[in-house]
Amino acid sequence: MQISSQLVLVTGAARGLGQSLARAFAGEGAQLLINYHRSHDAAQALAAELGPQALAIAADVRDPAQVQAMVAKAEQHFGRPVSTVVNNALVDFSFNGDARPKPDRIDWQAFNAQFEGSVRGALNTVQAALPGMRTQKFGRVINVGTNLFQNPVVPYHDYTAGKAALLSLTRTLAGDLGPDGITVNMVSGGLLRTTDASAATPEAVFDYIAANTPLRSVTTPDEFADAALFFASPWSRAVTGQNLVVDGGLVRD
Repeated sequence: MQISSQLVLVTGAARGLGQSLARAFAGEGAQLLINYHRSHDAAQALAAELGPQALAIAADVRDPAQVQAMVAKAEQHFGRPVSTVVNNALVDFSFNGDARPKPDRIDWQAFNAQFEGSVRGALNTVQAALPGMRTQKFGRVINVGTNLFQNPVVPYHDYTAGKAALLSLTRTLAGDLGPDGITVNMVSGGLLRTTDASAATPEAVFDYIAANTPLRSVTTPDEFADAALFFASPWSRAVTGQNLVVDGGLVRD
């Protein structure tokens, strides 16, 4: 199915990377469900910018009832099922290596917050969209990951653990949903220049990453979003259960 024929849900779409993802899909002609939690004004402004092809709906992705209601409302509004889910929402996290909790004082609550946002949130969106995907015999699930699996240059213990679990869910869902014509993949960036979450990152860290990247630059949210389009397009029809690292070549294994 061409992207222009799809209804795409992007979680956490009002700000940062989510906004770039939303604009990328809209640019390809998709109808768009802009999910947000607290960023009402930004979400409504983005929907107004994108026009009738976009609808902004508030829902906490950690709450299955809210997610089910959001998907049902969007499908009624657009008259078609959700075909692609992009699990981008990031719950209460800032990439500030100096302020991160160290191993001797990080608590399980921090880990649980990331598992709730990354894993439970993704599970909720997939379960809400799954009936419509099965009806279409087509679906695309795109999870947003991190290159910190391979290169934990800054040990964000809670965030990396949550995304590692999401990679596991990506691969197990791919095995279960493949017979339904649904692919499940992950796109993993490094530190992006710049999102709300990376705004606290010192400039010296960006400079270090750029100097150690073959492209000598830090990946932008728009560049990341371009790669996500691949997994929703017909060009990826035989690709599932994969993790594509999009970081300018910083991680090469």
